[in-house]
Amino acid sequence: MPIATSGQYRAMIAAARAGGYAYPAVNVSSSETLNAALRGFAGARSDGIIQITTSSAGYLSGPAADMASGAHAFALFAHVLAARAPVLIALHTDHATAEHVDDFIRPLLAESRCRRERGMQPLFNSHMFDGSALPLAENLRLAAELLHETNELDLLLELEIGTVGGEEDGINNEQVARERLYTTPADGLAVAETLGTGERGRYLLAATFGNVHGRYAPGNVKLRPELLGELQHAVAQRTGDARGFDFVFHGGSGSSTAEIRASVSHGVVKMNLDTDMQYAFTHAIERHLEHRSADATDGSAAGVDKRVYDPRSWGRKAELAMAARVQSASELLGSHERTLARE
Repeated sequence: MPIATSGQYRAMIAAARAGGYAYPAVNVSSSETLNAALRGFAGARSDGIIQITTSSAGYLSGPAADMASGAHAFALFAHVLAARAPVLIALHTDHATAEHVDDFIRPLLAESRCRRERGMQPLFNSHMFDGSALPLAENLRLAAELLHETNELDLLLELEIGTVGGEEDGINNEQVARERLYTTPADGLAVAETLGTGERGRYLLAATFGNVHGRYAPGNVKLRPELLGELQHAVAQRTGDARGFDFVFHGGSGSSTAEIRASVSHGVVKMNLDTDMQYAFTHAIERHLEHRSADATDGSAAGVDKRVYDPRSWGRKAELAMAARVQSASELLGSHERTLARE
């Protein structure tokens, strides 16, 4: 299957909401982690979302040192490889802050516009604008501009209100006040009033309910999934739209099964997974190198076994370990054995 079309992506989101499940959204930063995600979704027979952050895009751009170019190159590579997958894959950009709207999101939107004019599918299916560090009114003002632009291209916008704790991709909220980790019903109403509830374009909402990026020991993160239900209720009462928001769960690595399932029951359709994936990938490399034979560094006859250091040897083990983690995430979120590719 090729990368999901705009219509298929919307159908994926609608199917998850109607079916009470969510998609793993897997952050990648290389061709190997992309292949791991594709392998994992294929193994789970699960449609899925693969995403890239601004700094990962910059990393992928190499000496070009241009995040938009890195994201563009990544997406072209993904379009080719995903065409061989037996499931639908959507591509998403993650955590572009206000200072990267013009040098990251808009250049990618421009490329999608050019592709559409040539009768091709857009480069990405959705883009995240992370204005959570801004005052809410300014966050929503910029989000409204971007919603108009993405809707014109039949793409989805993701936005964030509240603050996700911890650190990810250079965005450090480790010292943020605890109360900022919890979105209020008033915040949710402000989103609905400024962006509508779908009539001005569909969007995904990352509302915070105690989320923290990274993986912590049990008890250190106080999640309140029921808060998402309170937001849905407040908006339904005010607008009469019972459907409410399509939520995104950020900072999901290490969450309990009960917390994840409660979140999905309140409208989460996408759960971001980065830390768990990084750990699975890199820990497999650690295990590979732990068992290497002692290398001779003194010029003795033993030399170095190049097979141990061939990137393909440890890379394949890392890819398989991460793919297994993608599969287990699909099972936990309920997306396994669910693919619109069969229709």
